Amino acid sequence: LLTPSEGHVRFDDRDVTMLSPEARNIAQVFQFPVIYDTMTVRQNLAFPLKNRKVPAAEIASRVEDMLRRIGLEAKADRKARGLTADEKQKISLGRGLVRSDVAAILFDEPLTVIDPHMKWQLRSELKQLHHEFAMTMVYVTHDQTEALTFADKVVVMFEGEVVQIGTPEELFERPQHTFVGYFIGSPGMNVLPCRLENGEAVVSGARIALPAVRSVPHEGQMTELGIRPEFVGIVPRGGGVPIAIDRVEDIGSERIVRARLDGMPLTAILKENAAIPAEADAAFAPHALNLYADSWLVERG
Repeated sequence: LLTPSEGHVRFDDRDVTMLSPEARNIAQVFQFPVIYDTMTVRQNLAFPLKNRKVPAAEIASRVEDMLRRIGLEAKADRKARGLTADEKQKISLGRGLVRSDVAAILFDEPLTVIDPHMKWQLRSELKQLHHEFAMTMVYVTHDQTEALTFADKVVVMFEGEVVQIGTPEELFERPQHTFVGYFIGSPGMNVLPCRLENGEAVVSGARIALPAVRSVPHEGQMTELGIRPEFVGIVPRGGGVPIAIDRVEDIGSERIVRARLDGMPLTAILKENAAIPAEADAAFAPHALNLYADSWLVERG
């Protein structure tokens, strides 16, 4: 939407840096509904097409298709003023998607005001439209579930810096930065301060074997061990690293164990019927261990 102070904006090989947003041919869907209250639902959807002198027959066809996709066929001829917030946002989504010629559609947390059931439905529709029309979509969200289920590729930013770009699987299995580990997953990744000795991580006096790494962290770097709660087992005392269990949260299909390892918080996710011993240790799955130096992943060898 802006002219950058430096660098270039390119769509494929076309430099659009100095073009206006209109000339760049993009569409944006904002976090809160931006529609014309005095127009009907149908007129709102047709408006961007009329502005571009699209033939009337094509406008009618595209609008009808979009009304069906957003589930507002029954209210097509009602003024937008009297609709609910989530219905108005569906109109905003429809207006962005009704055009076939856009270079990119920018979504700024567009499902914030949508009720949970409709979120899943619209997310599926967006994904289907993306594959059907091969539109470029840039989708900003703070909802990690939304990002991981909707996107083919996710960009995670921390303090203004891109810390990882990857598939949902890559972000979950191999977080490149401890922030990605904290942020992706619920609960997030356990990150435990450690020191390195002879290829092992020493956590609170316990020695944990590590996979081979390409480079050893430098002297003075802060080293940490990362492991997701899904790969932390709770075993009888003597089978792992001693812990103190604070509480167990039963969430139906799973149980979340909140514990402390020498005062440091540690979380494990167990199956619903898993036994939890009174005197317990934590056991870490070796393949799921990640080593971090100054918050960045140390790549395996």
